[in-house]
Amino acid sequence: MRSYEMKDVAKTHISEARPYGEPETVDDGEVRAPGIAIAELETSKKGRFAYFKTKQFYIVLILGQVLSLCLTATNTFSSLLANNGNSIPAFQTWFNYVLLNLIYTSYTIYRYGFKGYYIILSFCDVEGNYFTVLAYRYTTILSAELINFWAIVIVVIVSFLFLKVRYHPAQVVGIFICIGGLGILIGSDHITGTNQYSVSNGDQLKGDLFALLGATFYGASNVAEEFLASERPLYEVVGQLGFWGMIINGVQAGIFDRGSFQSATWNGPIAGYIVGYTLALTIFYSLAPVVFRMGSAAFFNISLLTSNFWGAIIGIQVFGLTVYFLYPIAFVCIVGGLIIYFVGKQVFGESLKPWLGRNQEKGISGIGTAKRRAEHPGVLV
Repeated sequence: MRSYEMKDVAKTHISEARPYGEPETVDDGEVRAPGIAIAELETSKKGRFAYFKTKQFYIVLILGQVLSLCLTATNTFSSLLANNGNSIPAFQTWFNYVLLNLIYTSYTIYRYGFKGYYIILSFCDVEGNYFTVLAYRYTTILSAELINFWAIVIVVIVSFLFLKVRYHPAQVVGIFICIGGLGILIGSDHITGTNQYSVSNGDQLKGDLFALLGATFYGASNVAEEFLASERPLYEVVGQLGFWGMIINGVQAGIFDRGSFQSATWNGPIAGYIVGYTLALTIFYSLAPVVFRMGSAAFFNISLLTSNFWGAIIGIQVFGLTVYFLYPIAFVCIVGGLIIYFVGKQVFGESLKPWLGRNQEKGISGIGTAKRRAEHPGVLV
């Protein structure tokens, strides 16, 4: 085929592969046809460890731990607020949604306007936060952590049934190893008596049900966000999540946190804790869609299992805690599970989404997507 004919074919492929308008990013250089480039890249490196030879593997692994550190930071600031007599979970999270709204929504409205279906994503996200925090008031932390495994189960089941995701045996093994690592952390806490307190049987059951409900909402919101982030621009997904989350969370805070807000202590350190909590959570929400694109909702959730370890490290300095010897073992176990999770994956890892078509023609060319990497092979993300 002559060169000008190849260019015409490439333009046809690219125009058909962008049903949602312009790509999310503007890159220099020639744009390649995704279908042709994907086939070339997949044949260039083969084998069980092909993905380990790419820079993208290390990027998504590091991004997962950055998110875990952000989650640890939010938990630390929440503990500092609670230690100072401020238990306002819905209210303190409201500032995060406001900041996300300010950063992303104005440009989203300029480009696309409002999208009503993001209400479902925002509702699941807000309720996941609310019921998980509420569970800790009634049950033990150990019990709530065990029930949080349910979020991973929900992600795997929903992804399998609705997004046509099929898990490689190594991925299943990796998930179980990561869960085993968290089991070691929980066992360590049980041995040392950390994070336990007396609760009545009625409150224990109520707290467990709240934790189960929160984990269910979390799992559903993670899968929904992965789906939306693969097809829509990142700023739209995060912006609309922030906009509708601000409204839903604001109403919920006004109803349930009114009494706690009036009795709370307000001073300089408290304001600093809320600012730190908001910034850490905003970074978390901004980076999460990139991990969903490069990895998956399942990888996202097992990456966050290391937050207990990072929390223990911070707790040594901030709260004067001591770390049991099982904690480093658990951390190595979880990281090992994350690595095993990608054994057998080819050069695109999990960034090739089955619901977007063989050549990702239904997806968007954006940060972290396989389509962008195919069109511009030199980009890192």
